[in-house]
Amino acid sequence: MSWQNIWQLAKSDYLKLVPILALAFYLAFIPHLNYPYAVHIDEWVHLASSQELMRAGSTTALSQPFYGGSNLLSVQVLEVGFHVFWGVFQQLSGISWMEISRYFPGIIFMITVLSAYILGRREGFGWEAALFVCLIPTTAGIMGPAFLVPVAVGLLFIPLSLFLAFNFRTAWSYLALFIFTCFLLSIHAPSAIFLVIIIIPYILLNLKGNFKHSLGMTLALAIPFLAPFPWIFDMLVPTFKSLFSPVPLPTHIDFPPVIQTYGHLPILFCLLGTFMLAMRGRSRDYSLVLSLLAMLLVLVTFFTFHYGVSILYQRGLMYMMLMVSIVAGAGLMGLKKLGLPARISIQLGVPFITQNVGRILCLVLIGVTLTIAIPARQSTYYYHMIDKQDYEAFVWIKNNVSKSYEKSILDPWKATAFTALTGKYVYTRIHQAPKDIDEEAYAFLRGGCTDTAFLRENNISIVYNRGSCSNPDLVEVRKNVYLLKEAGTQ
Repeated sequence: MSWQNIWQLAKSDYLKLVPILALAFYLAFIPHLNYPYAVHIDEWVHLASSQELMRAGSTTALSQPFYGGSNLLSVQVLEVGFHVFWGVFQQLSGISWMEISRYFPGIIFMITVLSAYILGRREGFGWEAALFVCLIPTTAGIMGPAFLVPVAVGLLFIPLSLFLAFNFRTAWSYLALFIFTCFLLSIHAPSAIFLVIIIIPYILLNLKGNFKHSLGMTLALAIPFLAPFPWIFDMLVPTFKSLFSPVPLPTHIDFPPVIQTYGHLPILFCLLGTFMLAMRGRSRDYSLVLSLLAMLLVLVTFFTFHYGVSILYQRGLMYMMLMVSIVAGAGLMGLKKLGLPARISIQLGVPFITQNVGRILCLVLIGVTLTIAIPARQSTYYYHMIDKQDYEAFVWIKNNVSKSYEKSILDPWKATAFTALTGKYVYTRIHQAPKDIDEEAYAFLRGGCTDTAFLRENNISIVYNRGSCSNPDLVEVRKNVYLLKEAGTQ
């Protein structure tokens, strides 16, 4: 290989993209570095719902995975596509649920970063956009790419959809956009709504010069909301009414300071990118800026004036940061092209530095950005619902306790993971905040599990307690695992 070929390879995007993808996987893997189980409570809920769907073998014959009965969880109804996808994937691949929840967030995030590269490359800032997208943070409050949740999957379709809209005007491209919208609606309706918000500016900008293209994109985005998902009609009127009624900010969610969490330098690059795109003046450049502003307007309206649907704004921060990252890539591209006038270069007498001042600044600022961002991601706190002792006990219950023992009482905080791992019902579980019934469960466990009448009245036949149980009607079949006598034959 000649020196010229080596130099061309060094200058290529691919040599930059490989470490960016590796960084993306690492950052998404941080919560799982020393923890081999699902992390966020929503991950456990989705695992339980996916397994219930596979057990039922139908999307219409589901039961509530935690308590039984037909009172389904909202995620089972609104995110059924997510559960179908992962349930089928797990059964076909044979990969354990814990391995899926540990490794696949990183794999999905790599695809998201790659899709940002595909979009940005056509616009002249491929690896730059990919670099900033891989810095999108994950927190317990706003979710993120490190969790196996619908919003993390939905992120990857935004750059791909923009890429289709910007570069293709065929029936096949509209069909692909239609399929993307259908999939997003089935796995996470807010993601589909944000896709519409992000593409609307480009549709409007093309109305005058390319009405046919605007019409094709409009139909591809609108039809999925009407045809494949008729149940959406039942939600349209109450959702529309709620837009005009102020609602309080959710108190159970810890919203982090987004600018500090994402990083000040990426925000500055985004501001520069906004200017650069506006100066280029193409419709696709304007649309990226307007999409960013539309997302900002939607979020500010809710967080400042409290108008809107809260779930859109809880998850909208992810899509806002995605758009900020893409536009920041344009800012980095603009800085990279910065150079000094020839006269100044001659006077300074250091042609290499003066001719490459923009690239040198980029390297310095990228180094500073990563020096700040990586330790910040590493130091982010993530709660753990169970530990190794709990996991081994739950797996033992699944494999050794018969189906006739179907309902358990345990620490309500661990109950969601219990159902996801055992497939058995629980008396109560904590999802957002403790309830009175949760306090009853804690009181029962702290009191030594002595109230047999309480167990029989609530059809509880399994007790898992890391403390002691002093009840002659309970048989300890494994450390911390107790079965109610004769309950399995009732």
